[in-house]
Amino acid sequence: MNLEYFIAKRLITAKDYKSSISAPIIKIAISAIAIGMIMMIVSVATGIGLQKKIRDKVSAFNGQIIISNYDNNNSEVTTVPISKKQDFYPNFKSVPEVSHIQAVASKAGIIRTENAFEGIIFKGVGADYDWNNIKEYIVEGKLPDFTKALNEDVIISRFLADRLNLKVGDQFNTFFIKEEQGKLPNSRRFKIAGIFNSGFQDFDATYIIGDIRHIQRINKWNEDQIGSFEIFVKDFNTIKEVGNKVYEQTSSNLDTKTIVEKYSYIFDWLQLFDFNIIIILAVMILVATINMVVALLVLILERTQMIGILKSMGANNWSVRKIFLYNAFYLILRGLFWGNLIGISLLLIQQQFGVIQLNPENYYVNQAPVYLNWIYILLLNLLTVGICFLVLLIPSYIITKISPVKAIRFD
Repeated sequence: MNLEYFIAKRLITAKDYKSSISAPIIKIAISAIAIGMIMMIVSVATGIGLQKKIRDKVSAFNGQIIISNYDNNNSEVTTVPISKKQDFYPNFKSVPEVSHIQAVASKAGIIRTENAFEGIIFKGVGADYDWNNIKEYIVEGKLPDFTKALNEDVIISRFLADRLNLKVGDQFNTFFIKEEQGKLPNSRRFKIAGIFNSGFQDFDATYIIGDIRHIQRINKWNEDQIGSFEIFVKDFNTIKEVGNKVYEQTSSNLDTKTIVEKYSYIFDWLQLFDFNIIIILAVMILVATINMVVALLVLILERTQMIGILKSMGANNWSVRKIFLYNAFYLILRGLFWGNLIGISLLLIQQQFGVIQLNPENYYVNQAPVYLNWIYILLLNLLTVGICFLVLLIPSYIITKISPVKAIRFD
């Protein structure tokens, strides 16, 4: 039998334990650990969730690496086409980290209805387009099919549909200005197959997605001419390295740019979340450890006579210290239990019902996203236990300074 554990357990289960002078301090310490764990779990889950959600949205509508002509780099609109007949298309075999590549093109236009008009960018996609990336953002209708004959189906954002008073199944005229001066604009009539809502205002207020063959006909391109290639990688965390490899494997007249470079203002903002999360973790662990140190000191003070008796009976300093460390470890576990229970419950509620709403103009999402990763939660618990235990070794050193004779007479 572990004597130190046995004595610590008897102290915890003793009837006078709950009514002692240390009881309120112990409750405060447990509450501090629980609140700290709640804050840490929520901050990590929502911080990483927001980063991941925004990253996925930017990727869904732009790809993760863009290959285009140098002439197109400063514009969202395709000006000079490039050929689909490339060594890396349709499979980028020389860079195994690439998971998918698709050909797209874009052209500026104006949607005109009886009561309103809006400037838009028509993004043309083809049979190789991976709709799985934006499927989750479709709120009405269905995805168009561009694998067969040319059709007029498009998907439009909820933002544009509301401003133009359009719904699924409606048709509208779009005018594309010709590059030649004095020429009448090209007119195309499209039909709304579906409506998406990404919550990303930069995209929702601008893009409609349709068949790339419309742009090819308007620009008088050949079937193998497109605006750019969008590439997706298997692991976003390696996007910089993969971007360099892709650049090395493309011809000198083509440029390669990652979305981290293209939307640097967004990803620089997202990096601030890492710093904020670290600050929250540090503050919460500091508060928890300070409360545990105070609680342990009170426990030691309250059990001074017991310490003296144990020492007089031959118990060494480390053996006595272990009793109080076991006691403190029990309090830490209680705090972690309630902290994990409440924190994970709050995250599950947010994940299922989206209670906390956000302004998409500021945060690019409609509600606070949650990324539940059990490894992160386990690491947070281990980190808290480890730091608290190491810090508690310091106040437990006081036990070595207690004289058995004085301790037994202590009142």
